[in-house]
Amino acid sequence: MEKLTLEEGTYAVKYARTVIENYLTGKDIVVVNYPKKFNDPRGVFVTLHTYPNHTLRGCIGIPEPVMPLIDALKEAAISAATNDPRFPPVEYDEMDSIVIEVSILTTPKLITVENPMEYLDKIKIGRDGLIIEYGAYRGLLLPQVPLEQGWDVSEYLSNLCIKASLPPNYWLNHPVKIYSFQAQIFEEIKPKSQVIEKTNSI
Repeated sequence: MEKLTLEEGTYAVKYARTVIENYLTGKDIVVVNYPKKFNDPRGVFVTLHTYPNHTLRGCIGIPEPVMPLIDALKEAAISAATNDPRFPPVEYDEMDSIVIEVSILTTPKLITVENPMEYLDKIKIGRDGLIIEYGAYRGLLLPQVPLEQGWDVSEYLSNLCIKASLPPNYWLNHPVKIYSFQAQIFEEIKPKSQVIEKTNSI
């Protein structure tokens, strides 16, 4: 995956904010001039945090590269603000105290192991986001989450199971599928301000 420049990452974050604000005021957004890379299919997550206490306010994404990034960004931004079942929909007045974070994902790849304990060596905290699948159960955690929570790999896998509504130790004793992906992460320093690329990005 060709990485985004900081300028392109800044565009992604500002575009996500514009999409949300327009949606909340009943307007649509039509874009014409945007970076060429945004035509490439890419997975993306949009995360909203309150400012300044950095409490999660919404996080929704499209893990697989199933549509152009410009379209995936729009869908993820609206969903993060209005469709995260953990939170009430964002009100327009809140947007001045919300920080936008955009994670551009690589394509998830299956981690192959003969023994589940091998996951502990194959997964790197801060680099790898994870997806777990078992039958109809599925869960995803972005690579920044274990860093923010201070988890080691074992705790990361346990919380991944919990995210998928599975018991914490399921990864150890059931034939689950675990995929890893990486992310470039861009975030506003404060609402409507300068965008930075977080240091744990790929």
